[in-house]
Order: sequence, then C-alpha cells, then structure tokens
Amino acid sequence: MESAIARYIAEQLGQSLATITALHADKFYRDTAERVAALFIETLMRGNTLLFAGNGGSAADSQHVAGEYVSRFHYDRPGLSAIALTTDTSILTAIGNDYGYEYVFSRQIEAIGRKGDVFVAITTSGNSPNILAGIEAAKKKGITTVGMTGRTGGKMKAMCDLCLCVPSDSVPRIQEGHLATHHFLCGVVEAIVFPKPA
Repeated sequence: MESAIARYIAEQLGQSLATITALHADKFYRDTAERVAALFIETLMRGNTLLFAGNGGSAADSQHVAGEYVSRFHYDRPGLSAIALTTDTSILTAIGNDYGYEYVFSRQIEAIGRKGDVFVAITTSGNSPNILAGIEAAKKKGITTVGMTGRTGGKMKAMCDLCLCVPSDSVPRIQEGHLATHHFLCGVVEAIVFPKPA
C-alpha cells in the first residue's frame, strides 16, 4: 500500500509538472518572455543594469538570479550587470526603520536606479505594497518595469511595462514557474550577449 508520504510527494510533483506544462502551452506567456529576454539583452548590452526585488521566497529568487547574471550560468563569460535589492541588511533596516517597510525597494531605486535600467518586480500576489512602490519609483526614473506574478496579476499587472503571469493560484507553483522562467531568461541572455566559444 502506498504511504501517505509517497502519495503527497506524487501529488506535489504532479502539480509542479502541470504548472510547467501550462507555461509551455501558454503562447502569450512565451511571447511575453521573448520580449522580456530581448529587453534584458538590449539593456545589458547598453551598459545598464537589471534590478531584482521581491519578498520572502521572491527575495531569495532575486538573489539567486542576480548571482547567475553576475557570476555565470552555463559557462564562463564576463559578468552581466544585475543587482538584488534584497541583500543589504543595513540599507533594508535603515529604510524600514526611517521610512517604513513599504519603501525598502523604492528608496533604493531612487538612489541607484538609472534611466535605461530594468526593474524586475517579483510578487506571487501582484499586490505587495513595497513592490508596487518600487514600480512607481522606477517609472519616475525612466526605468522599464517587468512584473513576475501569478494568474491574476494583481494590481501590478496594469502597472508594469511587461508582466509574466504564471497560470496558477498556488504560491509554491507560482514560485516554481518564476524560477524556471528566470533560468531560461538567463540562459538565452548569456548565450546571445556572450556566445559560447566553439
């Protein structure tokens, strides 16, 4: 007899598979991802920077993917300019203490963001107040905004220049869709900006 643990594992893997399968079948998502990849390539080749931010698991994704761009993904090549706005505890706690947690990303964008950069705003709900404030700050500085969220897009969907909405209502499944997306975006950007030597 299959154990409860085995059933749970099989169920969760099935849900993950269903989410990735839905992404693969979603032509609008794939077309939007293509536009995002082209935007990233243009931004980086121009000498601008990708700015990533999110809360909780999305903060971890921000750090993870910024590391892939700056260090390497599939192979050795020069670093690509990317920053996670989730990593400096002194800055985060100073802003949180002096202005409020809602401003932890917008204040950093005001300070270091440049016209021509891209702000990648990650929130599974699309409604995180500090992410929405970051999008508003980015727009004021001429920074293009890319959202990564769940099925409905939340408030963020209408605010972003481009928005990638993973077709799921489950936070873990949305996060898995985001990570898969981060990986294929980073892979294609790396391959085009710095083609692997033959």
